[in-house]
Amino acid sequence: MKTEDEIRKKVREGYAQVAKGSSSCCAPQNTCCAPQASCCAAADLATEVSKKIGYSSEELGSVPDGANLGLGCGNPVALASLKEGEVVLDLGSGAGFDCFLAANNVGKKGKVIGVDMTPEMVEKARQNASKGGYQNVEFRLGEIENLPVADNHVDVIISNCVINLSPDKERVFKEAFRVLKPGGRLMVSDIVLVNQLPDSVKNSVAAYIGCLSGAEMKDKYIEAIKAAGFQQVSILDETAFPTDYMSNDPTAQAIINESGISSLDLKQLGKAIRSAKVYAVRPKR
Repeated sequence: MKTEDEIRKKVREGYAQVAKGSSSCCAPQNTCCAPQASCCAAADLATEVSKKIGYSSEELGSVPDGANLGLGCGNPVALASLKEGEVVLDLGSGAGFDCFLAANNVGKKGKVIGVDMTPEMVEKARQNASKGGYQNVEFRLGEIENLPVADNHVDVIISNCVINLSPDKERVFKEAFRVLKPGGRLMVSDIVLVNQLPDSVKNSVAAYIGCLSGAEMKDKYIEAIKAAGFQQVSILDETAFPTDYMSNDPTAQAIINESGISSLDLKQLGKAIRSAKVYAVRPKR
């Protein structure tokens, strides 16, 4: 297995390609290099996938074009019960999709901070914010294991299918605890495992980028949150995660090629994989 730094480098490179390949793809003056699909077909697929994992048509229509890349595994904003005036932090904010939805909920008196380690994603998100006229959203370049956010600063942390990509999840949750205000809430959608993956998939960097081989066993994932100091840790919802959702991620074919697993066996992995909505609270004292 590759080192943590090598994994981060590969993940960064993989999502840089996603950012570059999805930029305003339906605009005639732009081109798109999404594999095996036209630009607009990729955008339509992102919308279809997002509807299946819990986003409404109203939500999808309320954000700038190009913000939704169809790479999530749930809708953390819908379950976060955001209030006007709150400060929200999105771990692994990508092109800004969930940040913009959160911004609509917290209003002008609130603020949303998105953190992503991929420069191309941060740049894309900033362009989307400018395009949408968002004044209460800020995007910062940084790793979720070392958040560029002050202590006790945010009311709510959200994340959508990103923490599974980190090779040091314990550090991520400790950082989340640090930046939350006492009484602050953690609401994440993520991939967890109920059965071990085959070694061929576990050792595949492509599978790591595609959200599979970096996923933790469910019990271990929950224990990492508790170990960071969180209380009221619970799984609000858990569903089987169809691996065909990965069809909008350009790493899916690479997983098949690199790991040697057949497309049929890849679909069978769905029995081991769950999309979980996890809630936790930083105690007030």
